[in-house]
Amino acid sequence: MRELLAHVQFRGTIRERSVEPFRRLLKVLREKRRVRGVLLDISSGGGESIASTDLFLAVKRLDQVKPVVASIGSIGASGAYMAALGARRIFAYPDSTVGSIGVVHPHLAVGPLLGKLGIDVEMIHQGRHKDAYQGIRALTEEERAKLQTVVDENYRSFVGLVAQERKKTYDQILPLATGEFWSGRRALELGLVDELGDRDAALEVLSGLTGVPSRKTIAVAPPRPFFERMLSGSMNQLAGHLRSGFEESLEDALLGGWGGGRF
Repeated sequence: MRELLAHVQFRGTIRERSVEPFRRLLKVLREKRRVRGVLLDISSGGGESIASTDLFLAVKRLDQVKPVVASIGSIGASGAYMAALGARRIFAYPDSTVGSIGVVHPHLAVGPLLGKLGIDVEMIHQGRHKDAYQGIRALTEEERAKLQTVVDENYRSFVGLVAQERKKTYDQILPLATGEFWSGRRALELGLVDELGDRDAALEVLSGLTGVPSRKTIAVAPPRPFFERMLSGSMNQLAGHLRSGFEESLEDALLGGWGGGRF
């Protein structure tokens, strides 16, 4: 049986729809006996809290069966850093952006703007707070306090997870959990990553952990959606640009936080 290493690359915002194919892929790799270890090549600014947790758990479960080494690219922030915590070792480039340990839950109140445009929105609802988080009106003090309680709970869970996976106490991580970023160099000094180096350096460590030569590495990725497979050449490039340029920007800027907290 020819033993292999797998190279899995994740890019972009962490959302349920983008994470689910990777969860399935990591589960398959967990069960493939030929695959002896996995390089998680991740570069992301984070995203939805539940999706980030799902990705972390998928990486952690895989690492419990076979070694996973994470390589942070340009950015491993918030939910992406959480995902990397599931790996046995974390690499970062000296100039990678690492950290942003915190939680944000945006609330946009567009009612006044719609009023200026002559648009009247009437919310027919049952339940005193059912219309609170629809992005139309401002929150009351009571609603803001309730939302802050949820954010605080998510924050404590995130800090606790970092402490657990980095083998530190909660109080040691708390001063670092300000939502700020660090370079890879500083992250190493703070104990947030294990080593500095590029993907090849991370792959060599994975090779040492598994005994499989790094040259026996294959790139694996989830199957592309049906629509993408139907397109090819310039049309596929155009579709990709439209998705990344419009859909990602719009959802990140306006809609990303409405369905729950964001890491």
